[in-house]
Amino acid sequence: MEFGLWEKYYIEILDDFGFSREGDEESAKLLDEILSTEGCLTLNDLGEIVGFSDKYIVFGAGPSIKEHISMLKENYDLKDYVLVAADGATTAMIEQKIVPDIVATDLDGNIDDILLANLRGANIVIHAHGDNIERIASLTSFFNNVLGTTQAQPIGTLYNFGGFTDGDRAIFLAVALGASEITLAGMDFGDIVTKYSRPNISNALEEADDFKKKKLRYAEKFTNWVAENENVEIINLKE
Repeated sequence: MEFGLWEKYYIEILDDFGFSREGDEESAKLLDEILSTEGCLTLNDLGEIVGFSDKYIVFGAGPSIKEHISMLKENYDLKDYVLVAADGATTAMIEQKIVPDIVATDLDGNIDDILLANLRGANIVIHAHGDNIERIASLTSFFNNVLGTTQAQPIGTLYNFGGFTDGDRAIFLAVALGASEITLAGMDFGDIVTKYSRPNISNALEEADDFKKKKLRYAEKFTNWVAENENVEIINLKE
């Protein structure tokens, strides 16, 4: 999705959630400064690394994630797919001894597991927004093979492929990398969250708060947009 089109949705999101565009831009500037100094991947670099397949599996952190991982391990040859974890889904994959090829994260998942995935070869796509400036500042430098993204106007080394949550941004990233088929695992778009998505909740599954429910509605909206507007087949294991 080109930024000119994305910006219309972005303005809607800013208004709907009360987010600060200036905060997003400040976070993006900081991430760009860090990556410009320490080095980062370009989209072409990442494409060359994961270019062994145009079939992708995007793993979300929804309630179905453990079931879907088990099913995929049993019925799919995962070596034939580029595996993309949306933030907290990295933990569910690591638990099953699966290392994603890419982790799309705004750094609010289990950082130890994302670091472990990175050490085992995962490329990290770090997203800057107004609410994660402190995490950008304190954590970015610990990762290798990083590509930076922003939800505001892309600057410097950063990209904006479209998308809002880690899950639907991972789908837009797969499209940008040339995916012809994207299988969605653990992408429920429902009203229940898991500890993979919200590490601080008390139980393994809990009802999402209103903020999270609204985010999930946008994630579903943008996933449907990809299915309807991009030349890619979307297969949701939940359906």
